[in-house]
Order: sequence, then C-alpha cells, then structure tokens
Amino acid sequence: MPSRSTKKLETFPNPMPKRDYHIHMEIPEFTCLCPKTGQPDFATLILDYIPDKKCVELKSLKLYIWSFRDKGVFHEAVTNNILDDLIAALKPRYIRLIARFYVRGGIFTNVTVEHRKPGWEPQPTVFLKEFDEQSNVRR
Repeated sequence: MPSRSTKKLETFPNPMPKRDYHIHMEIPEFTCLCPKTGQPDFATLILDYIPDKKCVELKSLKLYIWSFRDKGVFHEAVTNNILDDLIAALKPRYIRLIARFYVRGGIFTNVTVEHRKPGWEPQPTVFLKEFDEQSNVRR
C-alpha cells in the first residue's frame, strides 16, 4: 500500500538526553503552491536541532513535508507553520529551519526561523587547530 501524506509527526526517545548534540537534515524536494497563482513553489528545507527528550522519526517527517504539496501558502507562513509543528512535537532545546525557495520572477526567497527553549544556552564552540598535511604546518 502506498504511503500517504500526513500532518502527524512521530517521535522517538532521545537516546542521549543528557548530551547536547546537533541533528542536521536537508530536505531538497519540498513543494507547496503559490496562493496567488496556484503554481508550484520548490524549496530546499534545512533543519537543524538540538533535541531534548525526543527526536523526529524520519519517515513521518517525509510524509508531513509531503502534506504541503497541494497547499496554497506564502513562503513565510509555511516556514513558520512547519517550525511551530516541530516545536510542538519535539519541544527541542534549539531548532532552526531555513527554507531556500528556488527562483520565481527573478527572486530567490530564503526564510529562516528559529526557537530556543527558555533557559537553554549552547555550549561554547571549541576551535581546534588543523594540521595541513601537505605543508606540515599548523593552521
């Protein structure tokens, strides 16, 4: 039986809830419809999050994203709606969604939305010196 789109996001328990770690996903086949013309809009969605107690199950995310294919919605609204649904399902420590819509009428549209759990602060970034093997010099 073929899969059908759904608005239900399934989750599973975070296997390492005591550790901050970054989950990165790229969804290059997002589509929705322009609410003015009915023409398809295409985007790559870039999802980054630091889970708290739950992680999103990938097949349910795919079917959820698929549910927008026949919806007429502005870029700004759909990006915010997706983030709101992910926040409701996951309650992550941090989440950011970037929607990179392909050119239409000579204009590329990028919409970035994010959410931070109240009180959560990221760990400081650690920069390590890299060793350039070709020149035997540390950078």
